[in-house]
Amino acid sequence: MTVAEDSSTMTAFLATHCVDCHGADGEGDVDLQLLASGQEESLELIELVHHVIELHEMPPEEMDQPSKEARVRVADDLQHLLVKKTRQSKPPRKQSLRRMNRFQYHNAVTDLFELKCAVFALPERVARVYQDYFDPAKGKLPETVGVGNRPLGKSQLIEPRLAGVTPFPQDLRAEHGFDTQADHLSLSPVLMEAFLSLGQSIVQSKDFTKKNVGIWEDLFVLPKGYLETESKLVESRLRSFLTHAFRHPVDKKTLGRYVAFVNTERTKGMTFEDAMKAVAAAVIASPRFLYIYNAADQHAAENELDPYSLASRLSFFLWGSIPDEQLLSAAEAGLLDDKQVLRNEVQRMLKSKKLKRFCDAFPLQWLQLDRMISATPDPELFPDFYFSKYRLSMHMMLEPLLLFEAVLLENLPITQFVHSDFTYRSQQLDKAYAELGLEVASAKPSGPGRLRFKRTPTKGMRSGGMITNAAVMTMLSSPEQSQPISRGAWLASVVFNDPPKPPPADVPPLPEHADIETETMTLREQLGAHRERADCRGCHEQIDPLGFALENYDAVGRWRSKYKNGRTVDSAGKLFHQHDFANITEFKEAILKEDVLFAKAFVKHLLVYATGRQLTPWDSVEMNDIIATTAANDYRIQNIIEAVVMSPSFRSP
Repeated sequence: MTVAEDSSTMTAFLATHCVDCHGADGEGDVDLQLLASGQEESLELIELVHHVIELHEMPPEEMDQPSKEARVRVADDLQHLLVKKTRQSKPPRKQSLRRMNRFQYHNAVTDLFELKCAVFALPERVARVYQDYFDPAKGKLPETVGVGNRPLGKSQLIEPRLAGVTPFPQDLRAEHGFDTQADHLSLSPVLMEAFLSLGQSIVQSKDFTKKNVGIWEDLFVLPKGYLETESKLVESRLRSFLTHAFRHPVDKKTLGRYVAFVNTERTKGMTFEDAMKAVAAAVIASPRFLYIYNAADQHAAENELDPYSLASRLSFFLWGSIPDEQLLSAAEAGLLDDKQVLRNEVQRMLKSKKLKRFCDAFPLQWLQLDRMISATPDPELFPDFYFSKYRLSMHMMLEPLLLFEAVLLENLPITQFVHSDFTYRSQQLDKAYAELGLEVASAKPSGPGRLRFKRTPTKGMRSGGMITNAAVMTMLSSPEQSQPISRGAWLASVVFNDPPKPPPADVPPLPEHADIETETMTLREQLGAHRERADCRGCHEQIDPLGFALENYDAVGRWRSKYKNGRTVDSAGKLFHQHDFANITEFKEAILKEDVLFAKAFVKHLLVYATGRQLTPWDSVEMNDIIATTAANDYRIQNIIEAVVMSPSFRSP
């Protein structure tokens, strides 16, 4: 069925509002003429047109606008067409593999050896748990939590770890993405050598002993009085160890090579312990350990992951690590094909303390909070941001991360990320906000060691949620002033998963310091010149209303009603060309009216993180099913996670 056959209304809509600009020589390399006439039906093009119409990005605001009813009707027609076309063909999914990133490697080695200390320092793990506050089984984050922070990637916190072990470099995130994506995780010969050296340094560390290695007796110790042949013992131990490390049953040939390696080293006079350490080092440097395989099930009617690949994907998604024995056993028994068993495994994993790893990785990357590390507000303009040798950024970064943990553990709706009726703040952070009424008089500057954060109700919609917290406001500002363009682009990318295109190379940045011409202007007035350029106007129509909605927050997230020049801050705008707002309260309310769009964006972020691949139009259809499934429960986050795992997108290569 073509577009023309599917809806004459849609064809007329495209002809009236789209084809003049997006014809054969269309703007943005988009030709809708063939689509409108029913001669071409690219799924990617149908998805794109549906997206820009649903988000009111097209037609441009200076053009004649369709009625609300017509827009809704055409968006629905395009969605129905996309569903029909995807059901008529199979998604182009291939078996894929990607290398573990540094965070996953650390966790996998920790779990494989059951280490009781860290493998190496992980600067990307911002929060450190004190007082053992993180217990998902209780279903509640405590009212007061003790947490530490490792600011600026420096090892200022002392934690037990293996001496002499240096990590490989941190992996880069994909643009508008995560560091779990396959196209950013390769294994060069140089990196292969680094992994070989890293594996050896781990097992040779003076701290790699019975005290810190939980499987010490089961792998590295030769039992006294052992009567069977040593080779059989090695084979038995390595079969279990390799299955756990490689996340798949190990074949006889592979097992035989590792057993032969140990036997050879023993005949050379190496001790049993050292021989097993040597083979363990080889295992954790093997591509079969380092790569996460997404293999299709050859016996399944549909294009589904084999049980072991499904177990591995699920474990790396929620625990950032290899599957545990229970999950591998379920895969071996073929039980993960049973949807109820799979749901039960998801719920079990959501109650494990290993879930802290998901909280350490996903929200930090989703919210792009690593940008906070390089935030350096002007000390003369914002002296309170600095105290002793520390920055307030340590406290700021923890607020959204603790909110995420609370929403996840308590299975709250994801709309709490837009606005929440509570937050977690330290006295130092509350003093900076100067609004929530903790005992700020007794607040003393504190470093990154042990910080106490208290669950506190928010007052109104100025605070609460992710989009107006001090960390986000600070990292999206220059040292001297707020940056509406950066804030708007962040909102478009993070909140609505609709990142704008990069600006033209010849567009000059806004000056940091006002001159005679601009000193009496507002930032909105200064940005007017950018909007006048035809090649800039489209993106500014998208991001300017979003960025200026946050303009009441200065460069360190403090509330202001006026600029330093006395001009009144104007944060009014219109969301998606349809929801007028006059202030931040009305802006948040407007986002909450579009909760479906926010939920879609969040699910898309989650799916990309979980699968490590770019999504397709088939995934877009499945995302809508996830939204429909979770809407009845107000988009509660654990329900969304379960629905993501149960989706064909997650369970296929």
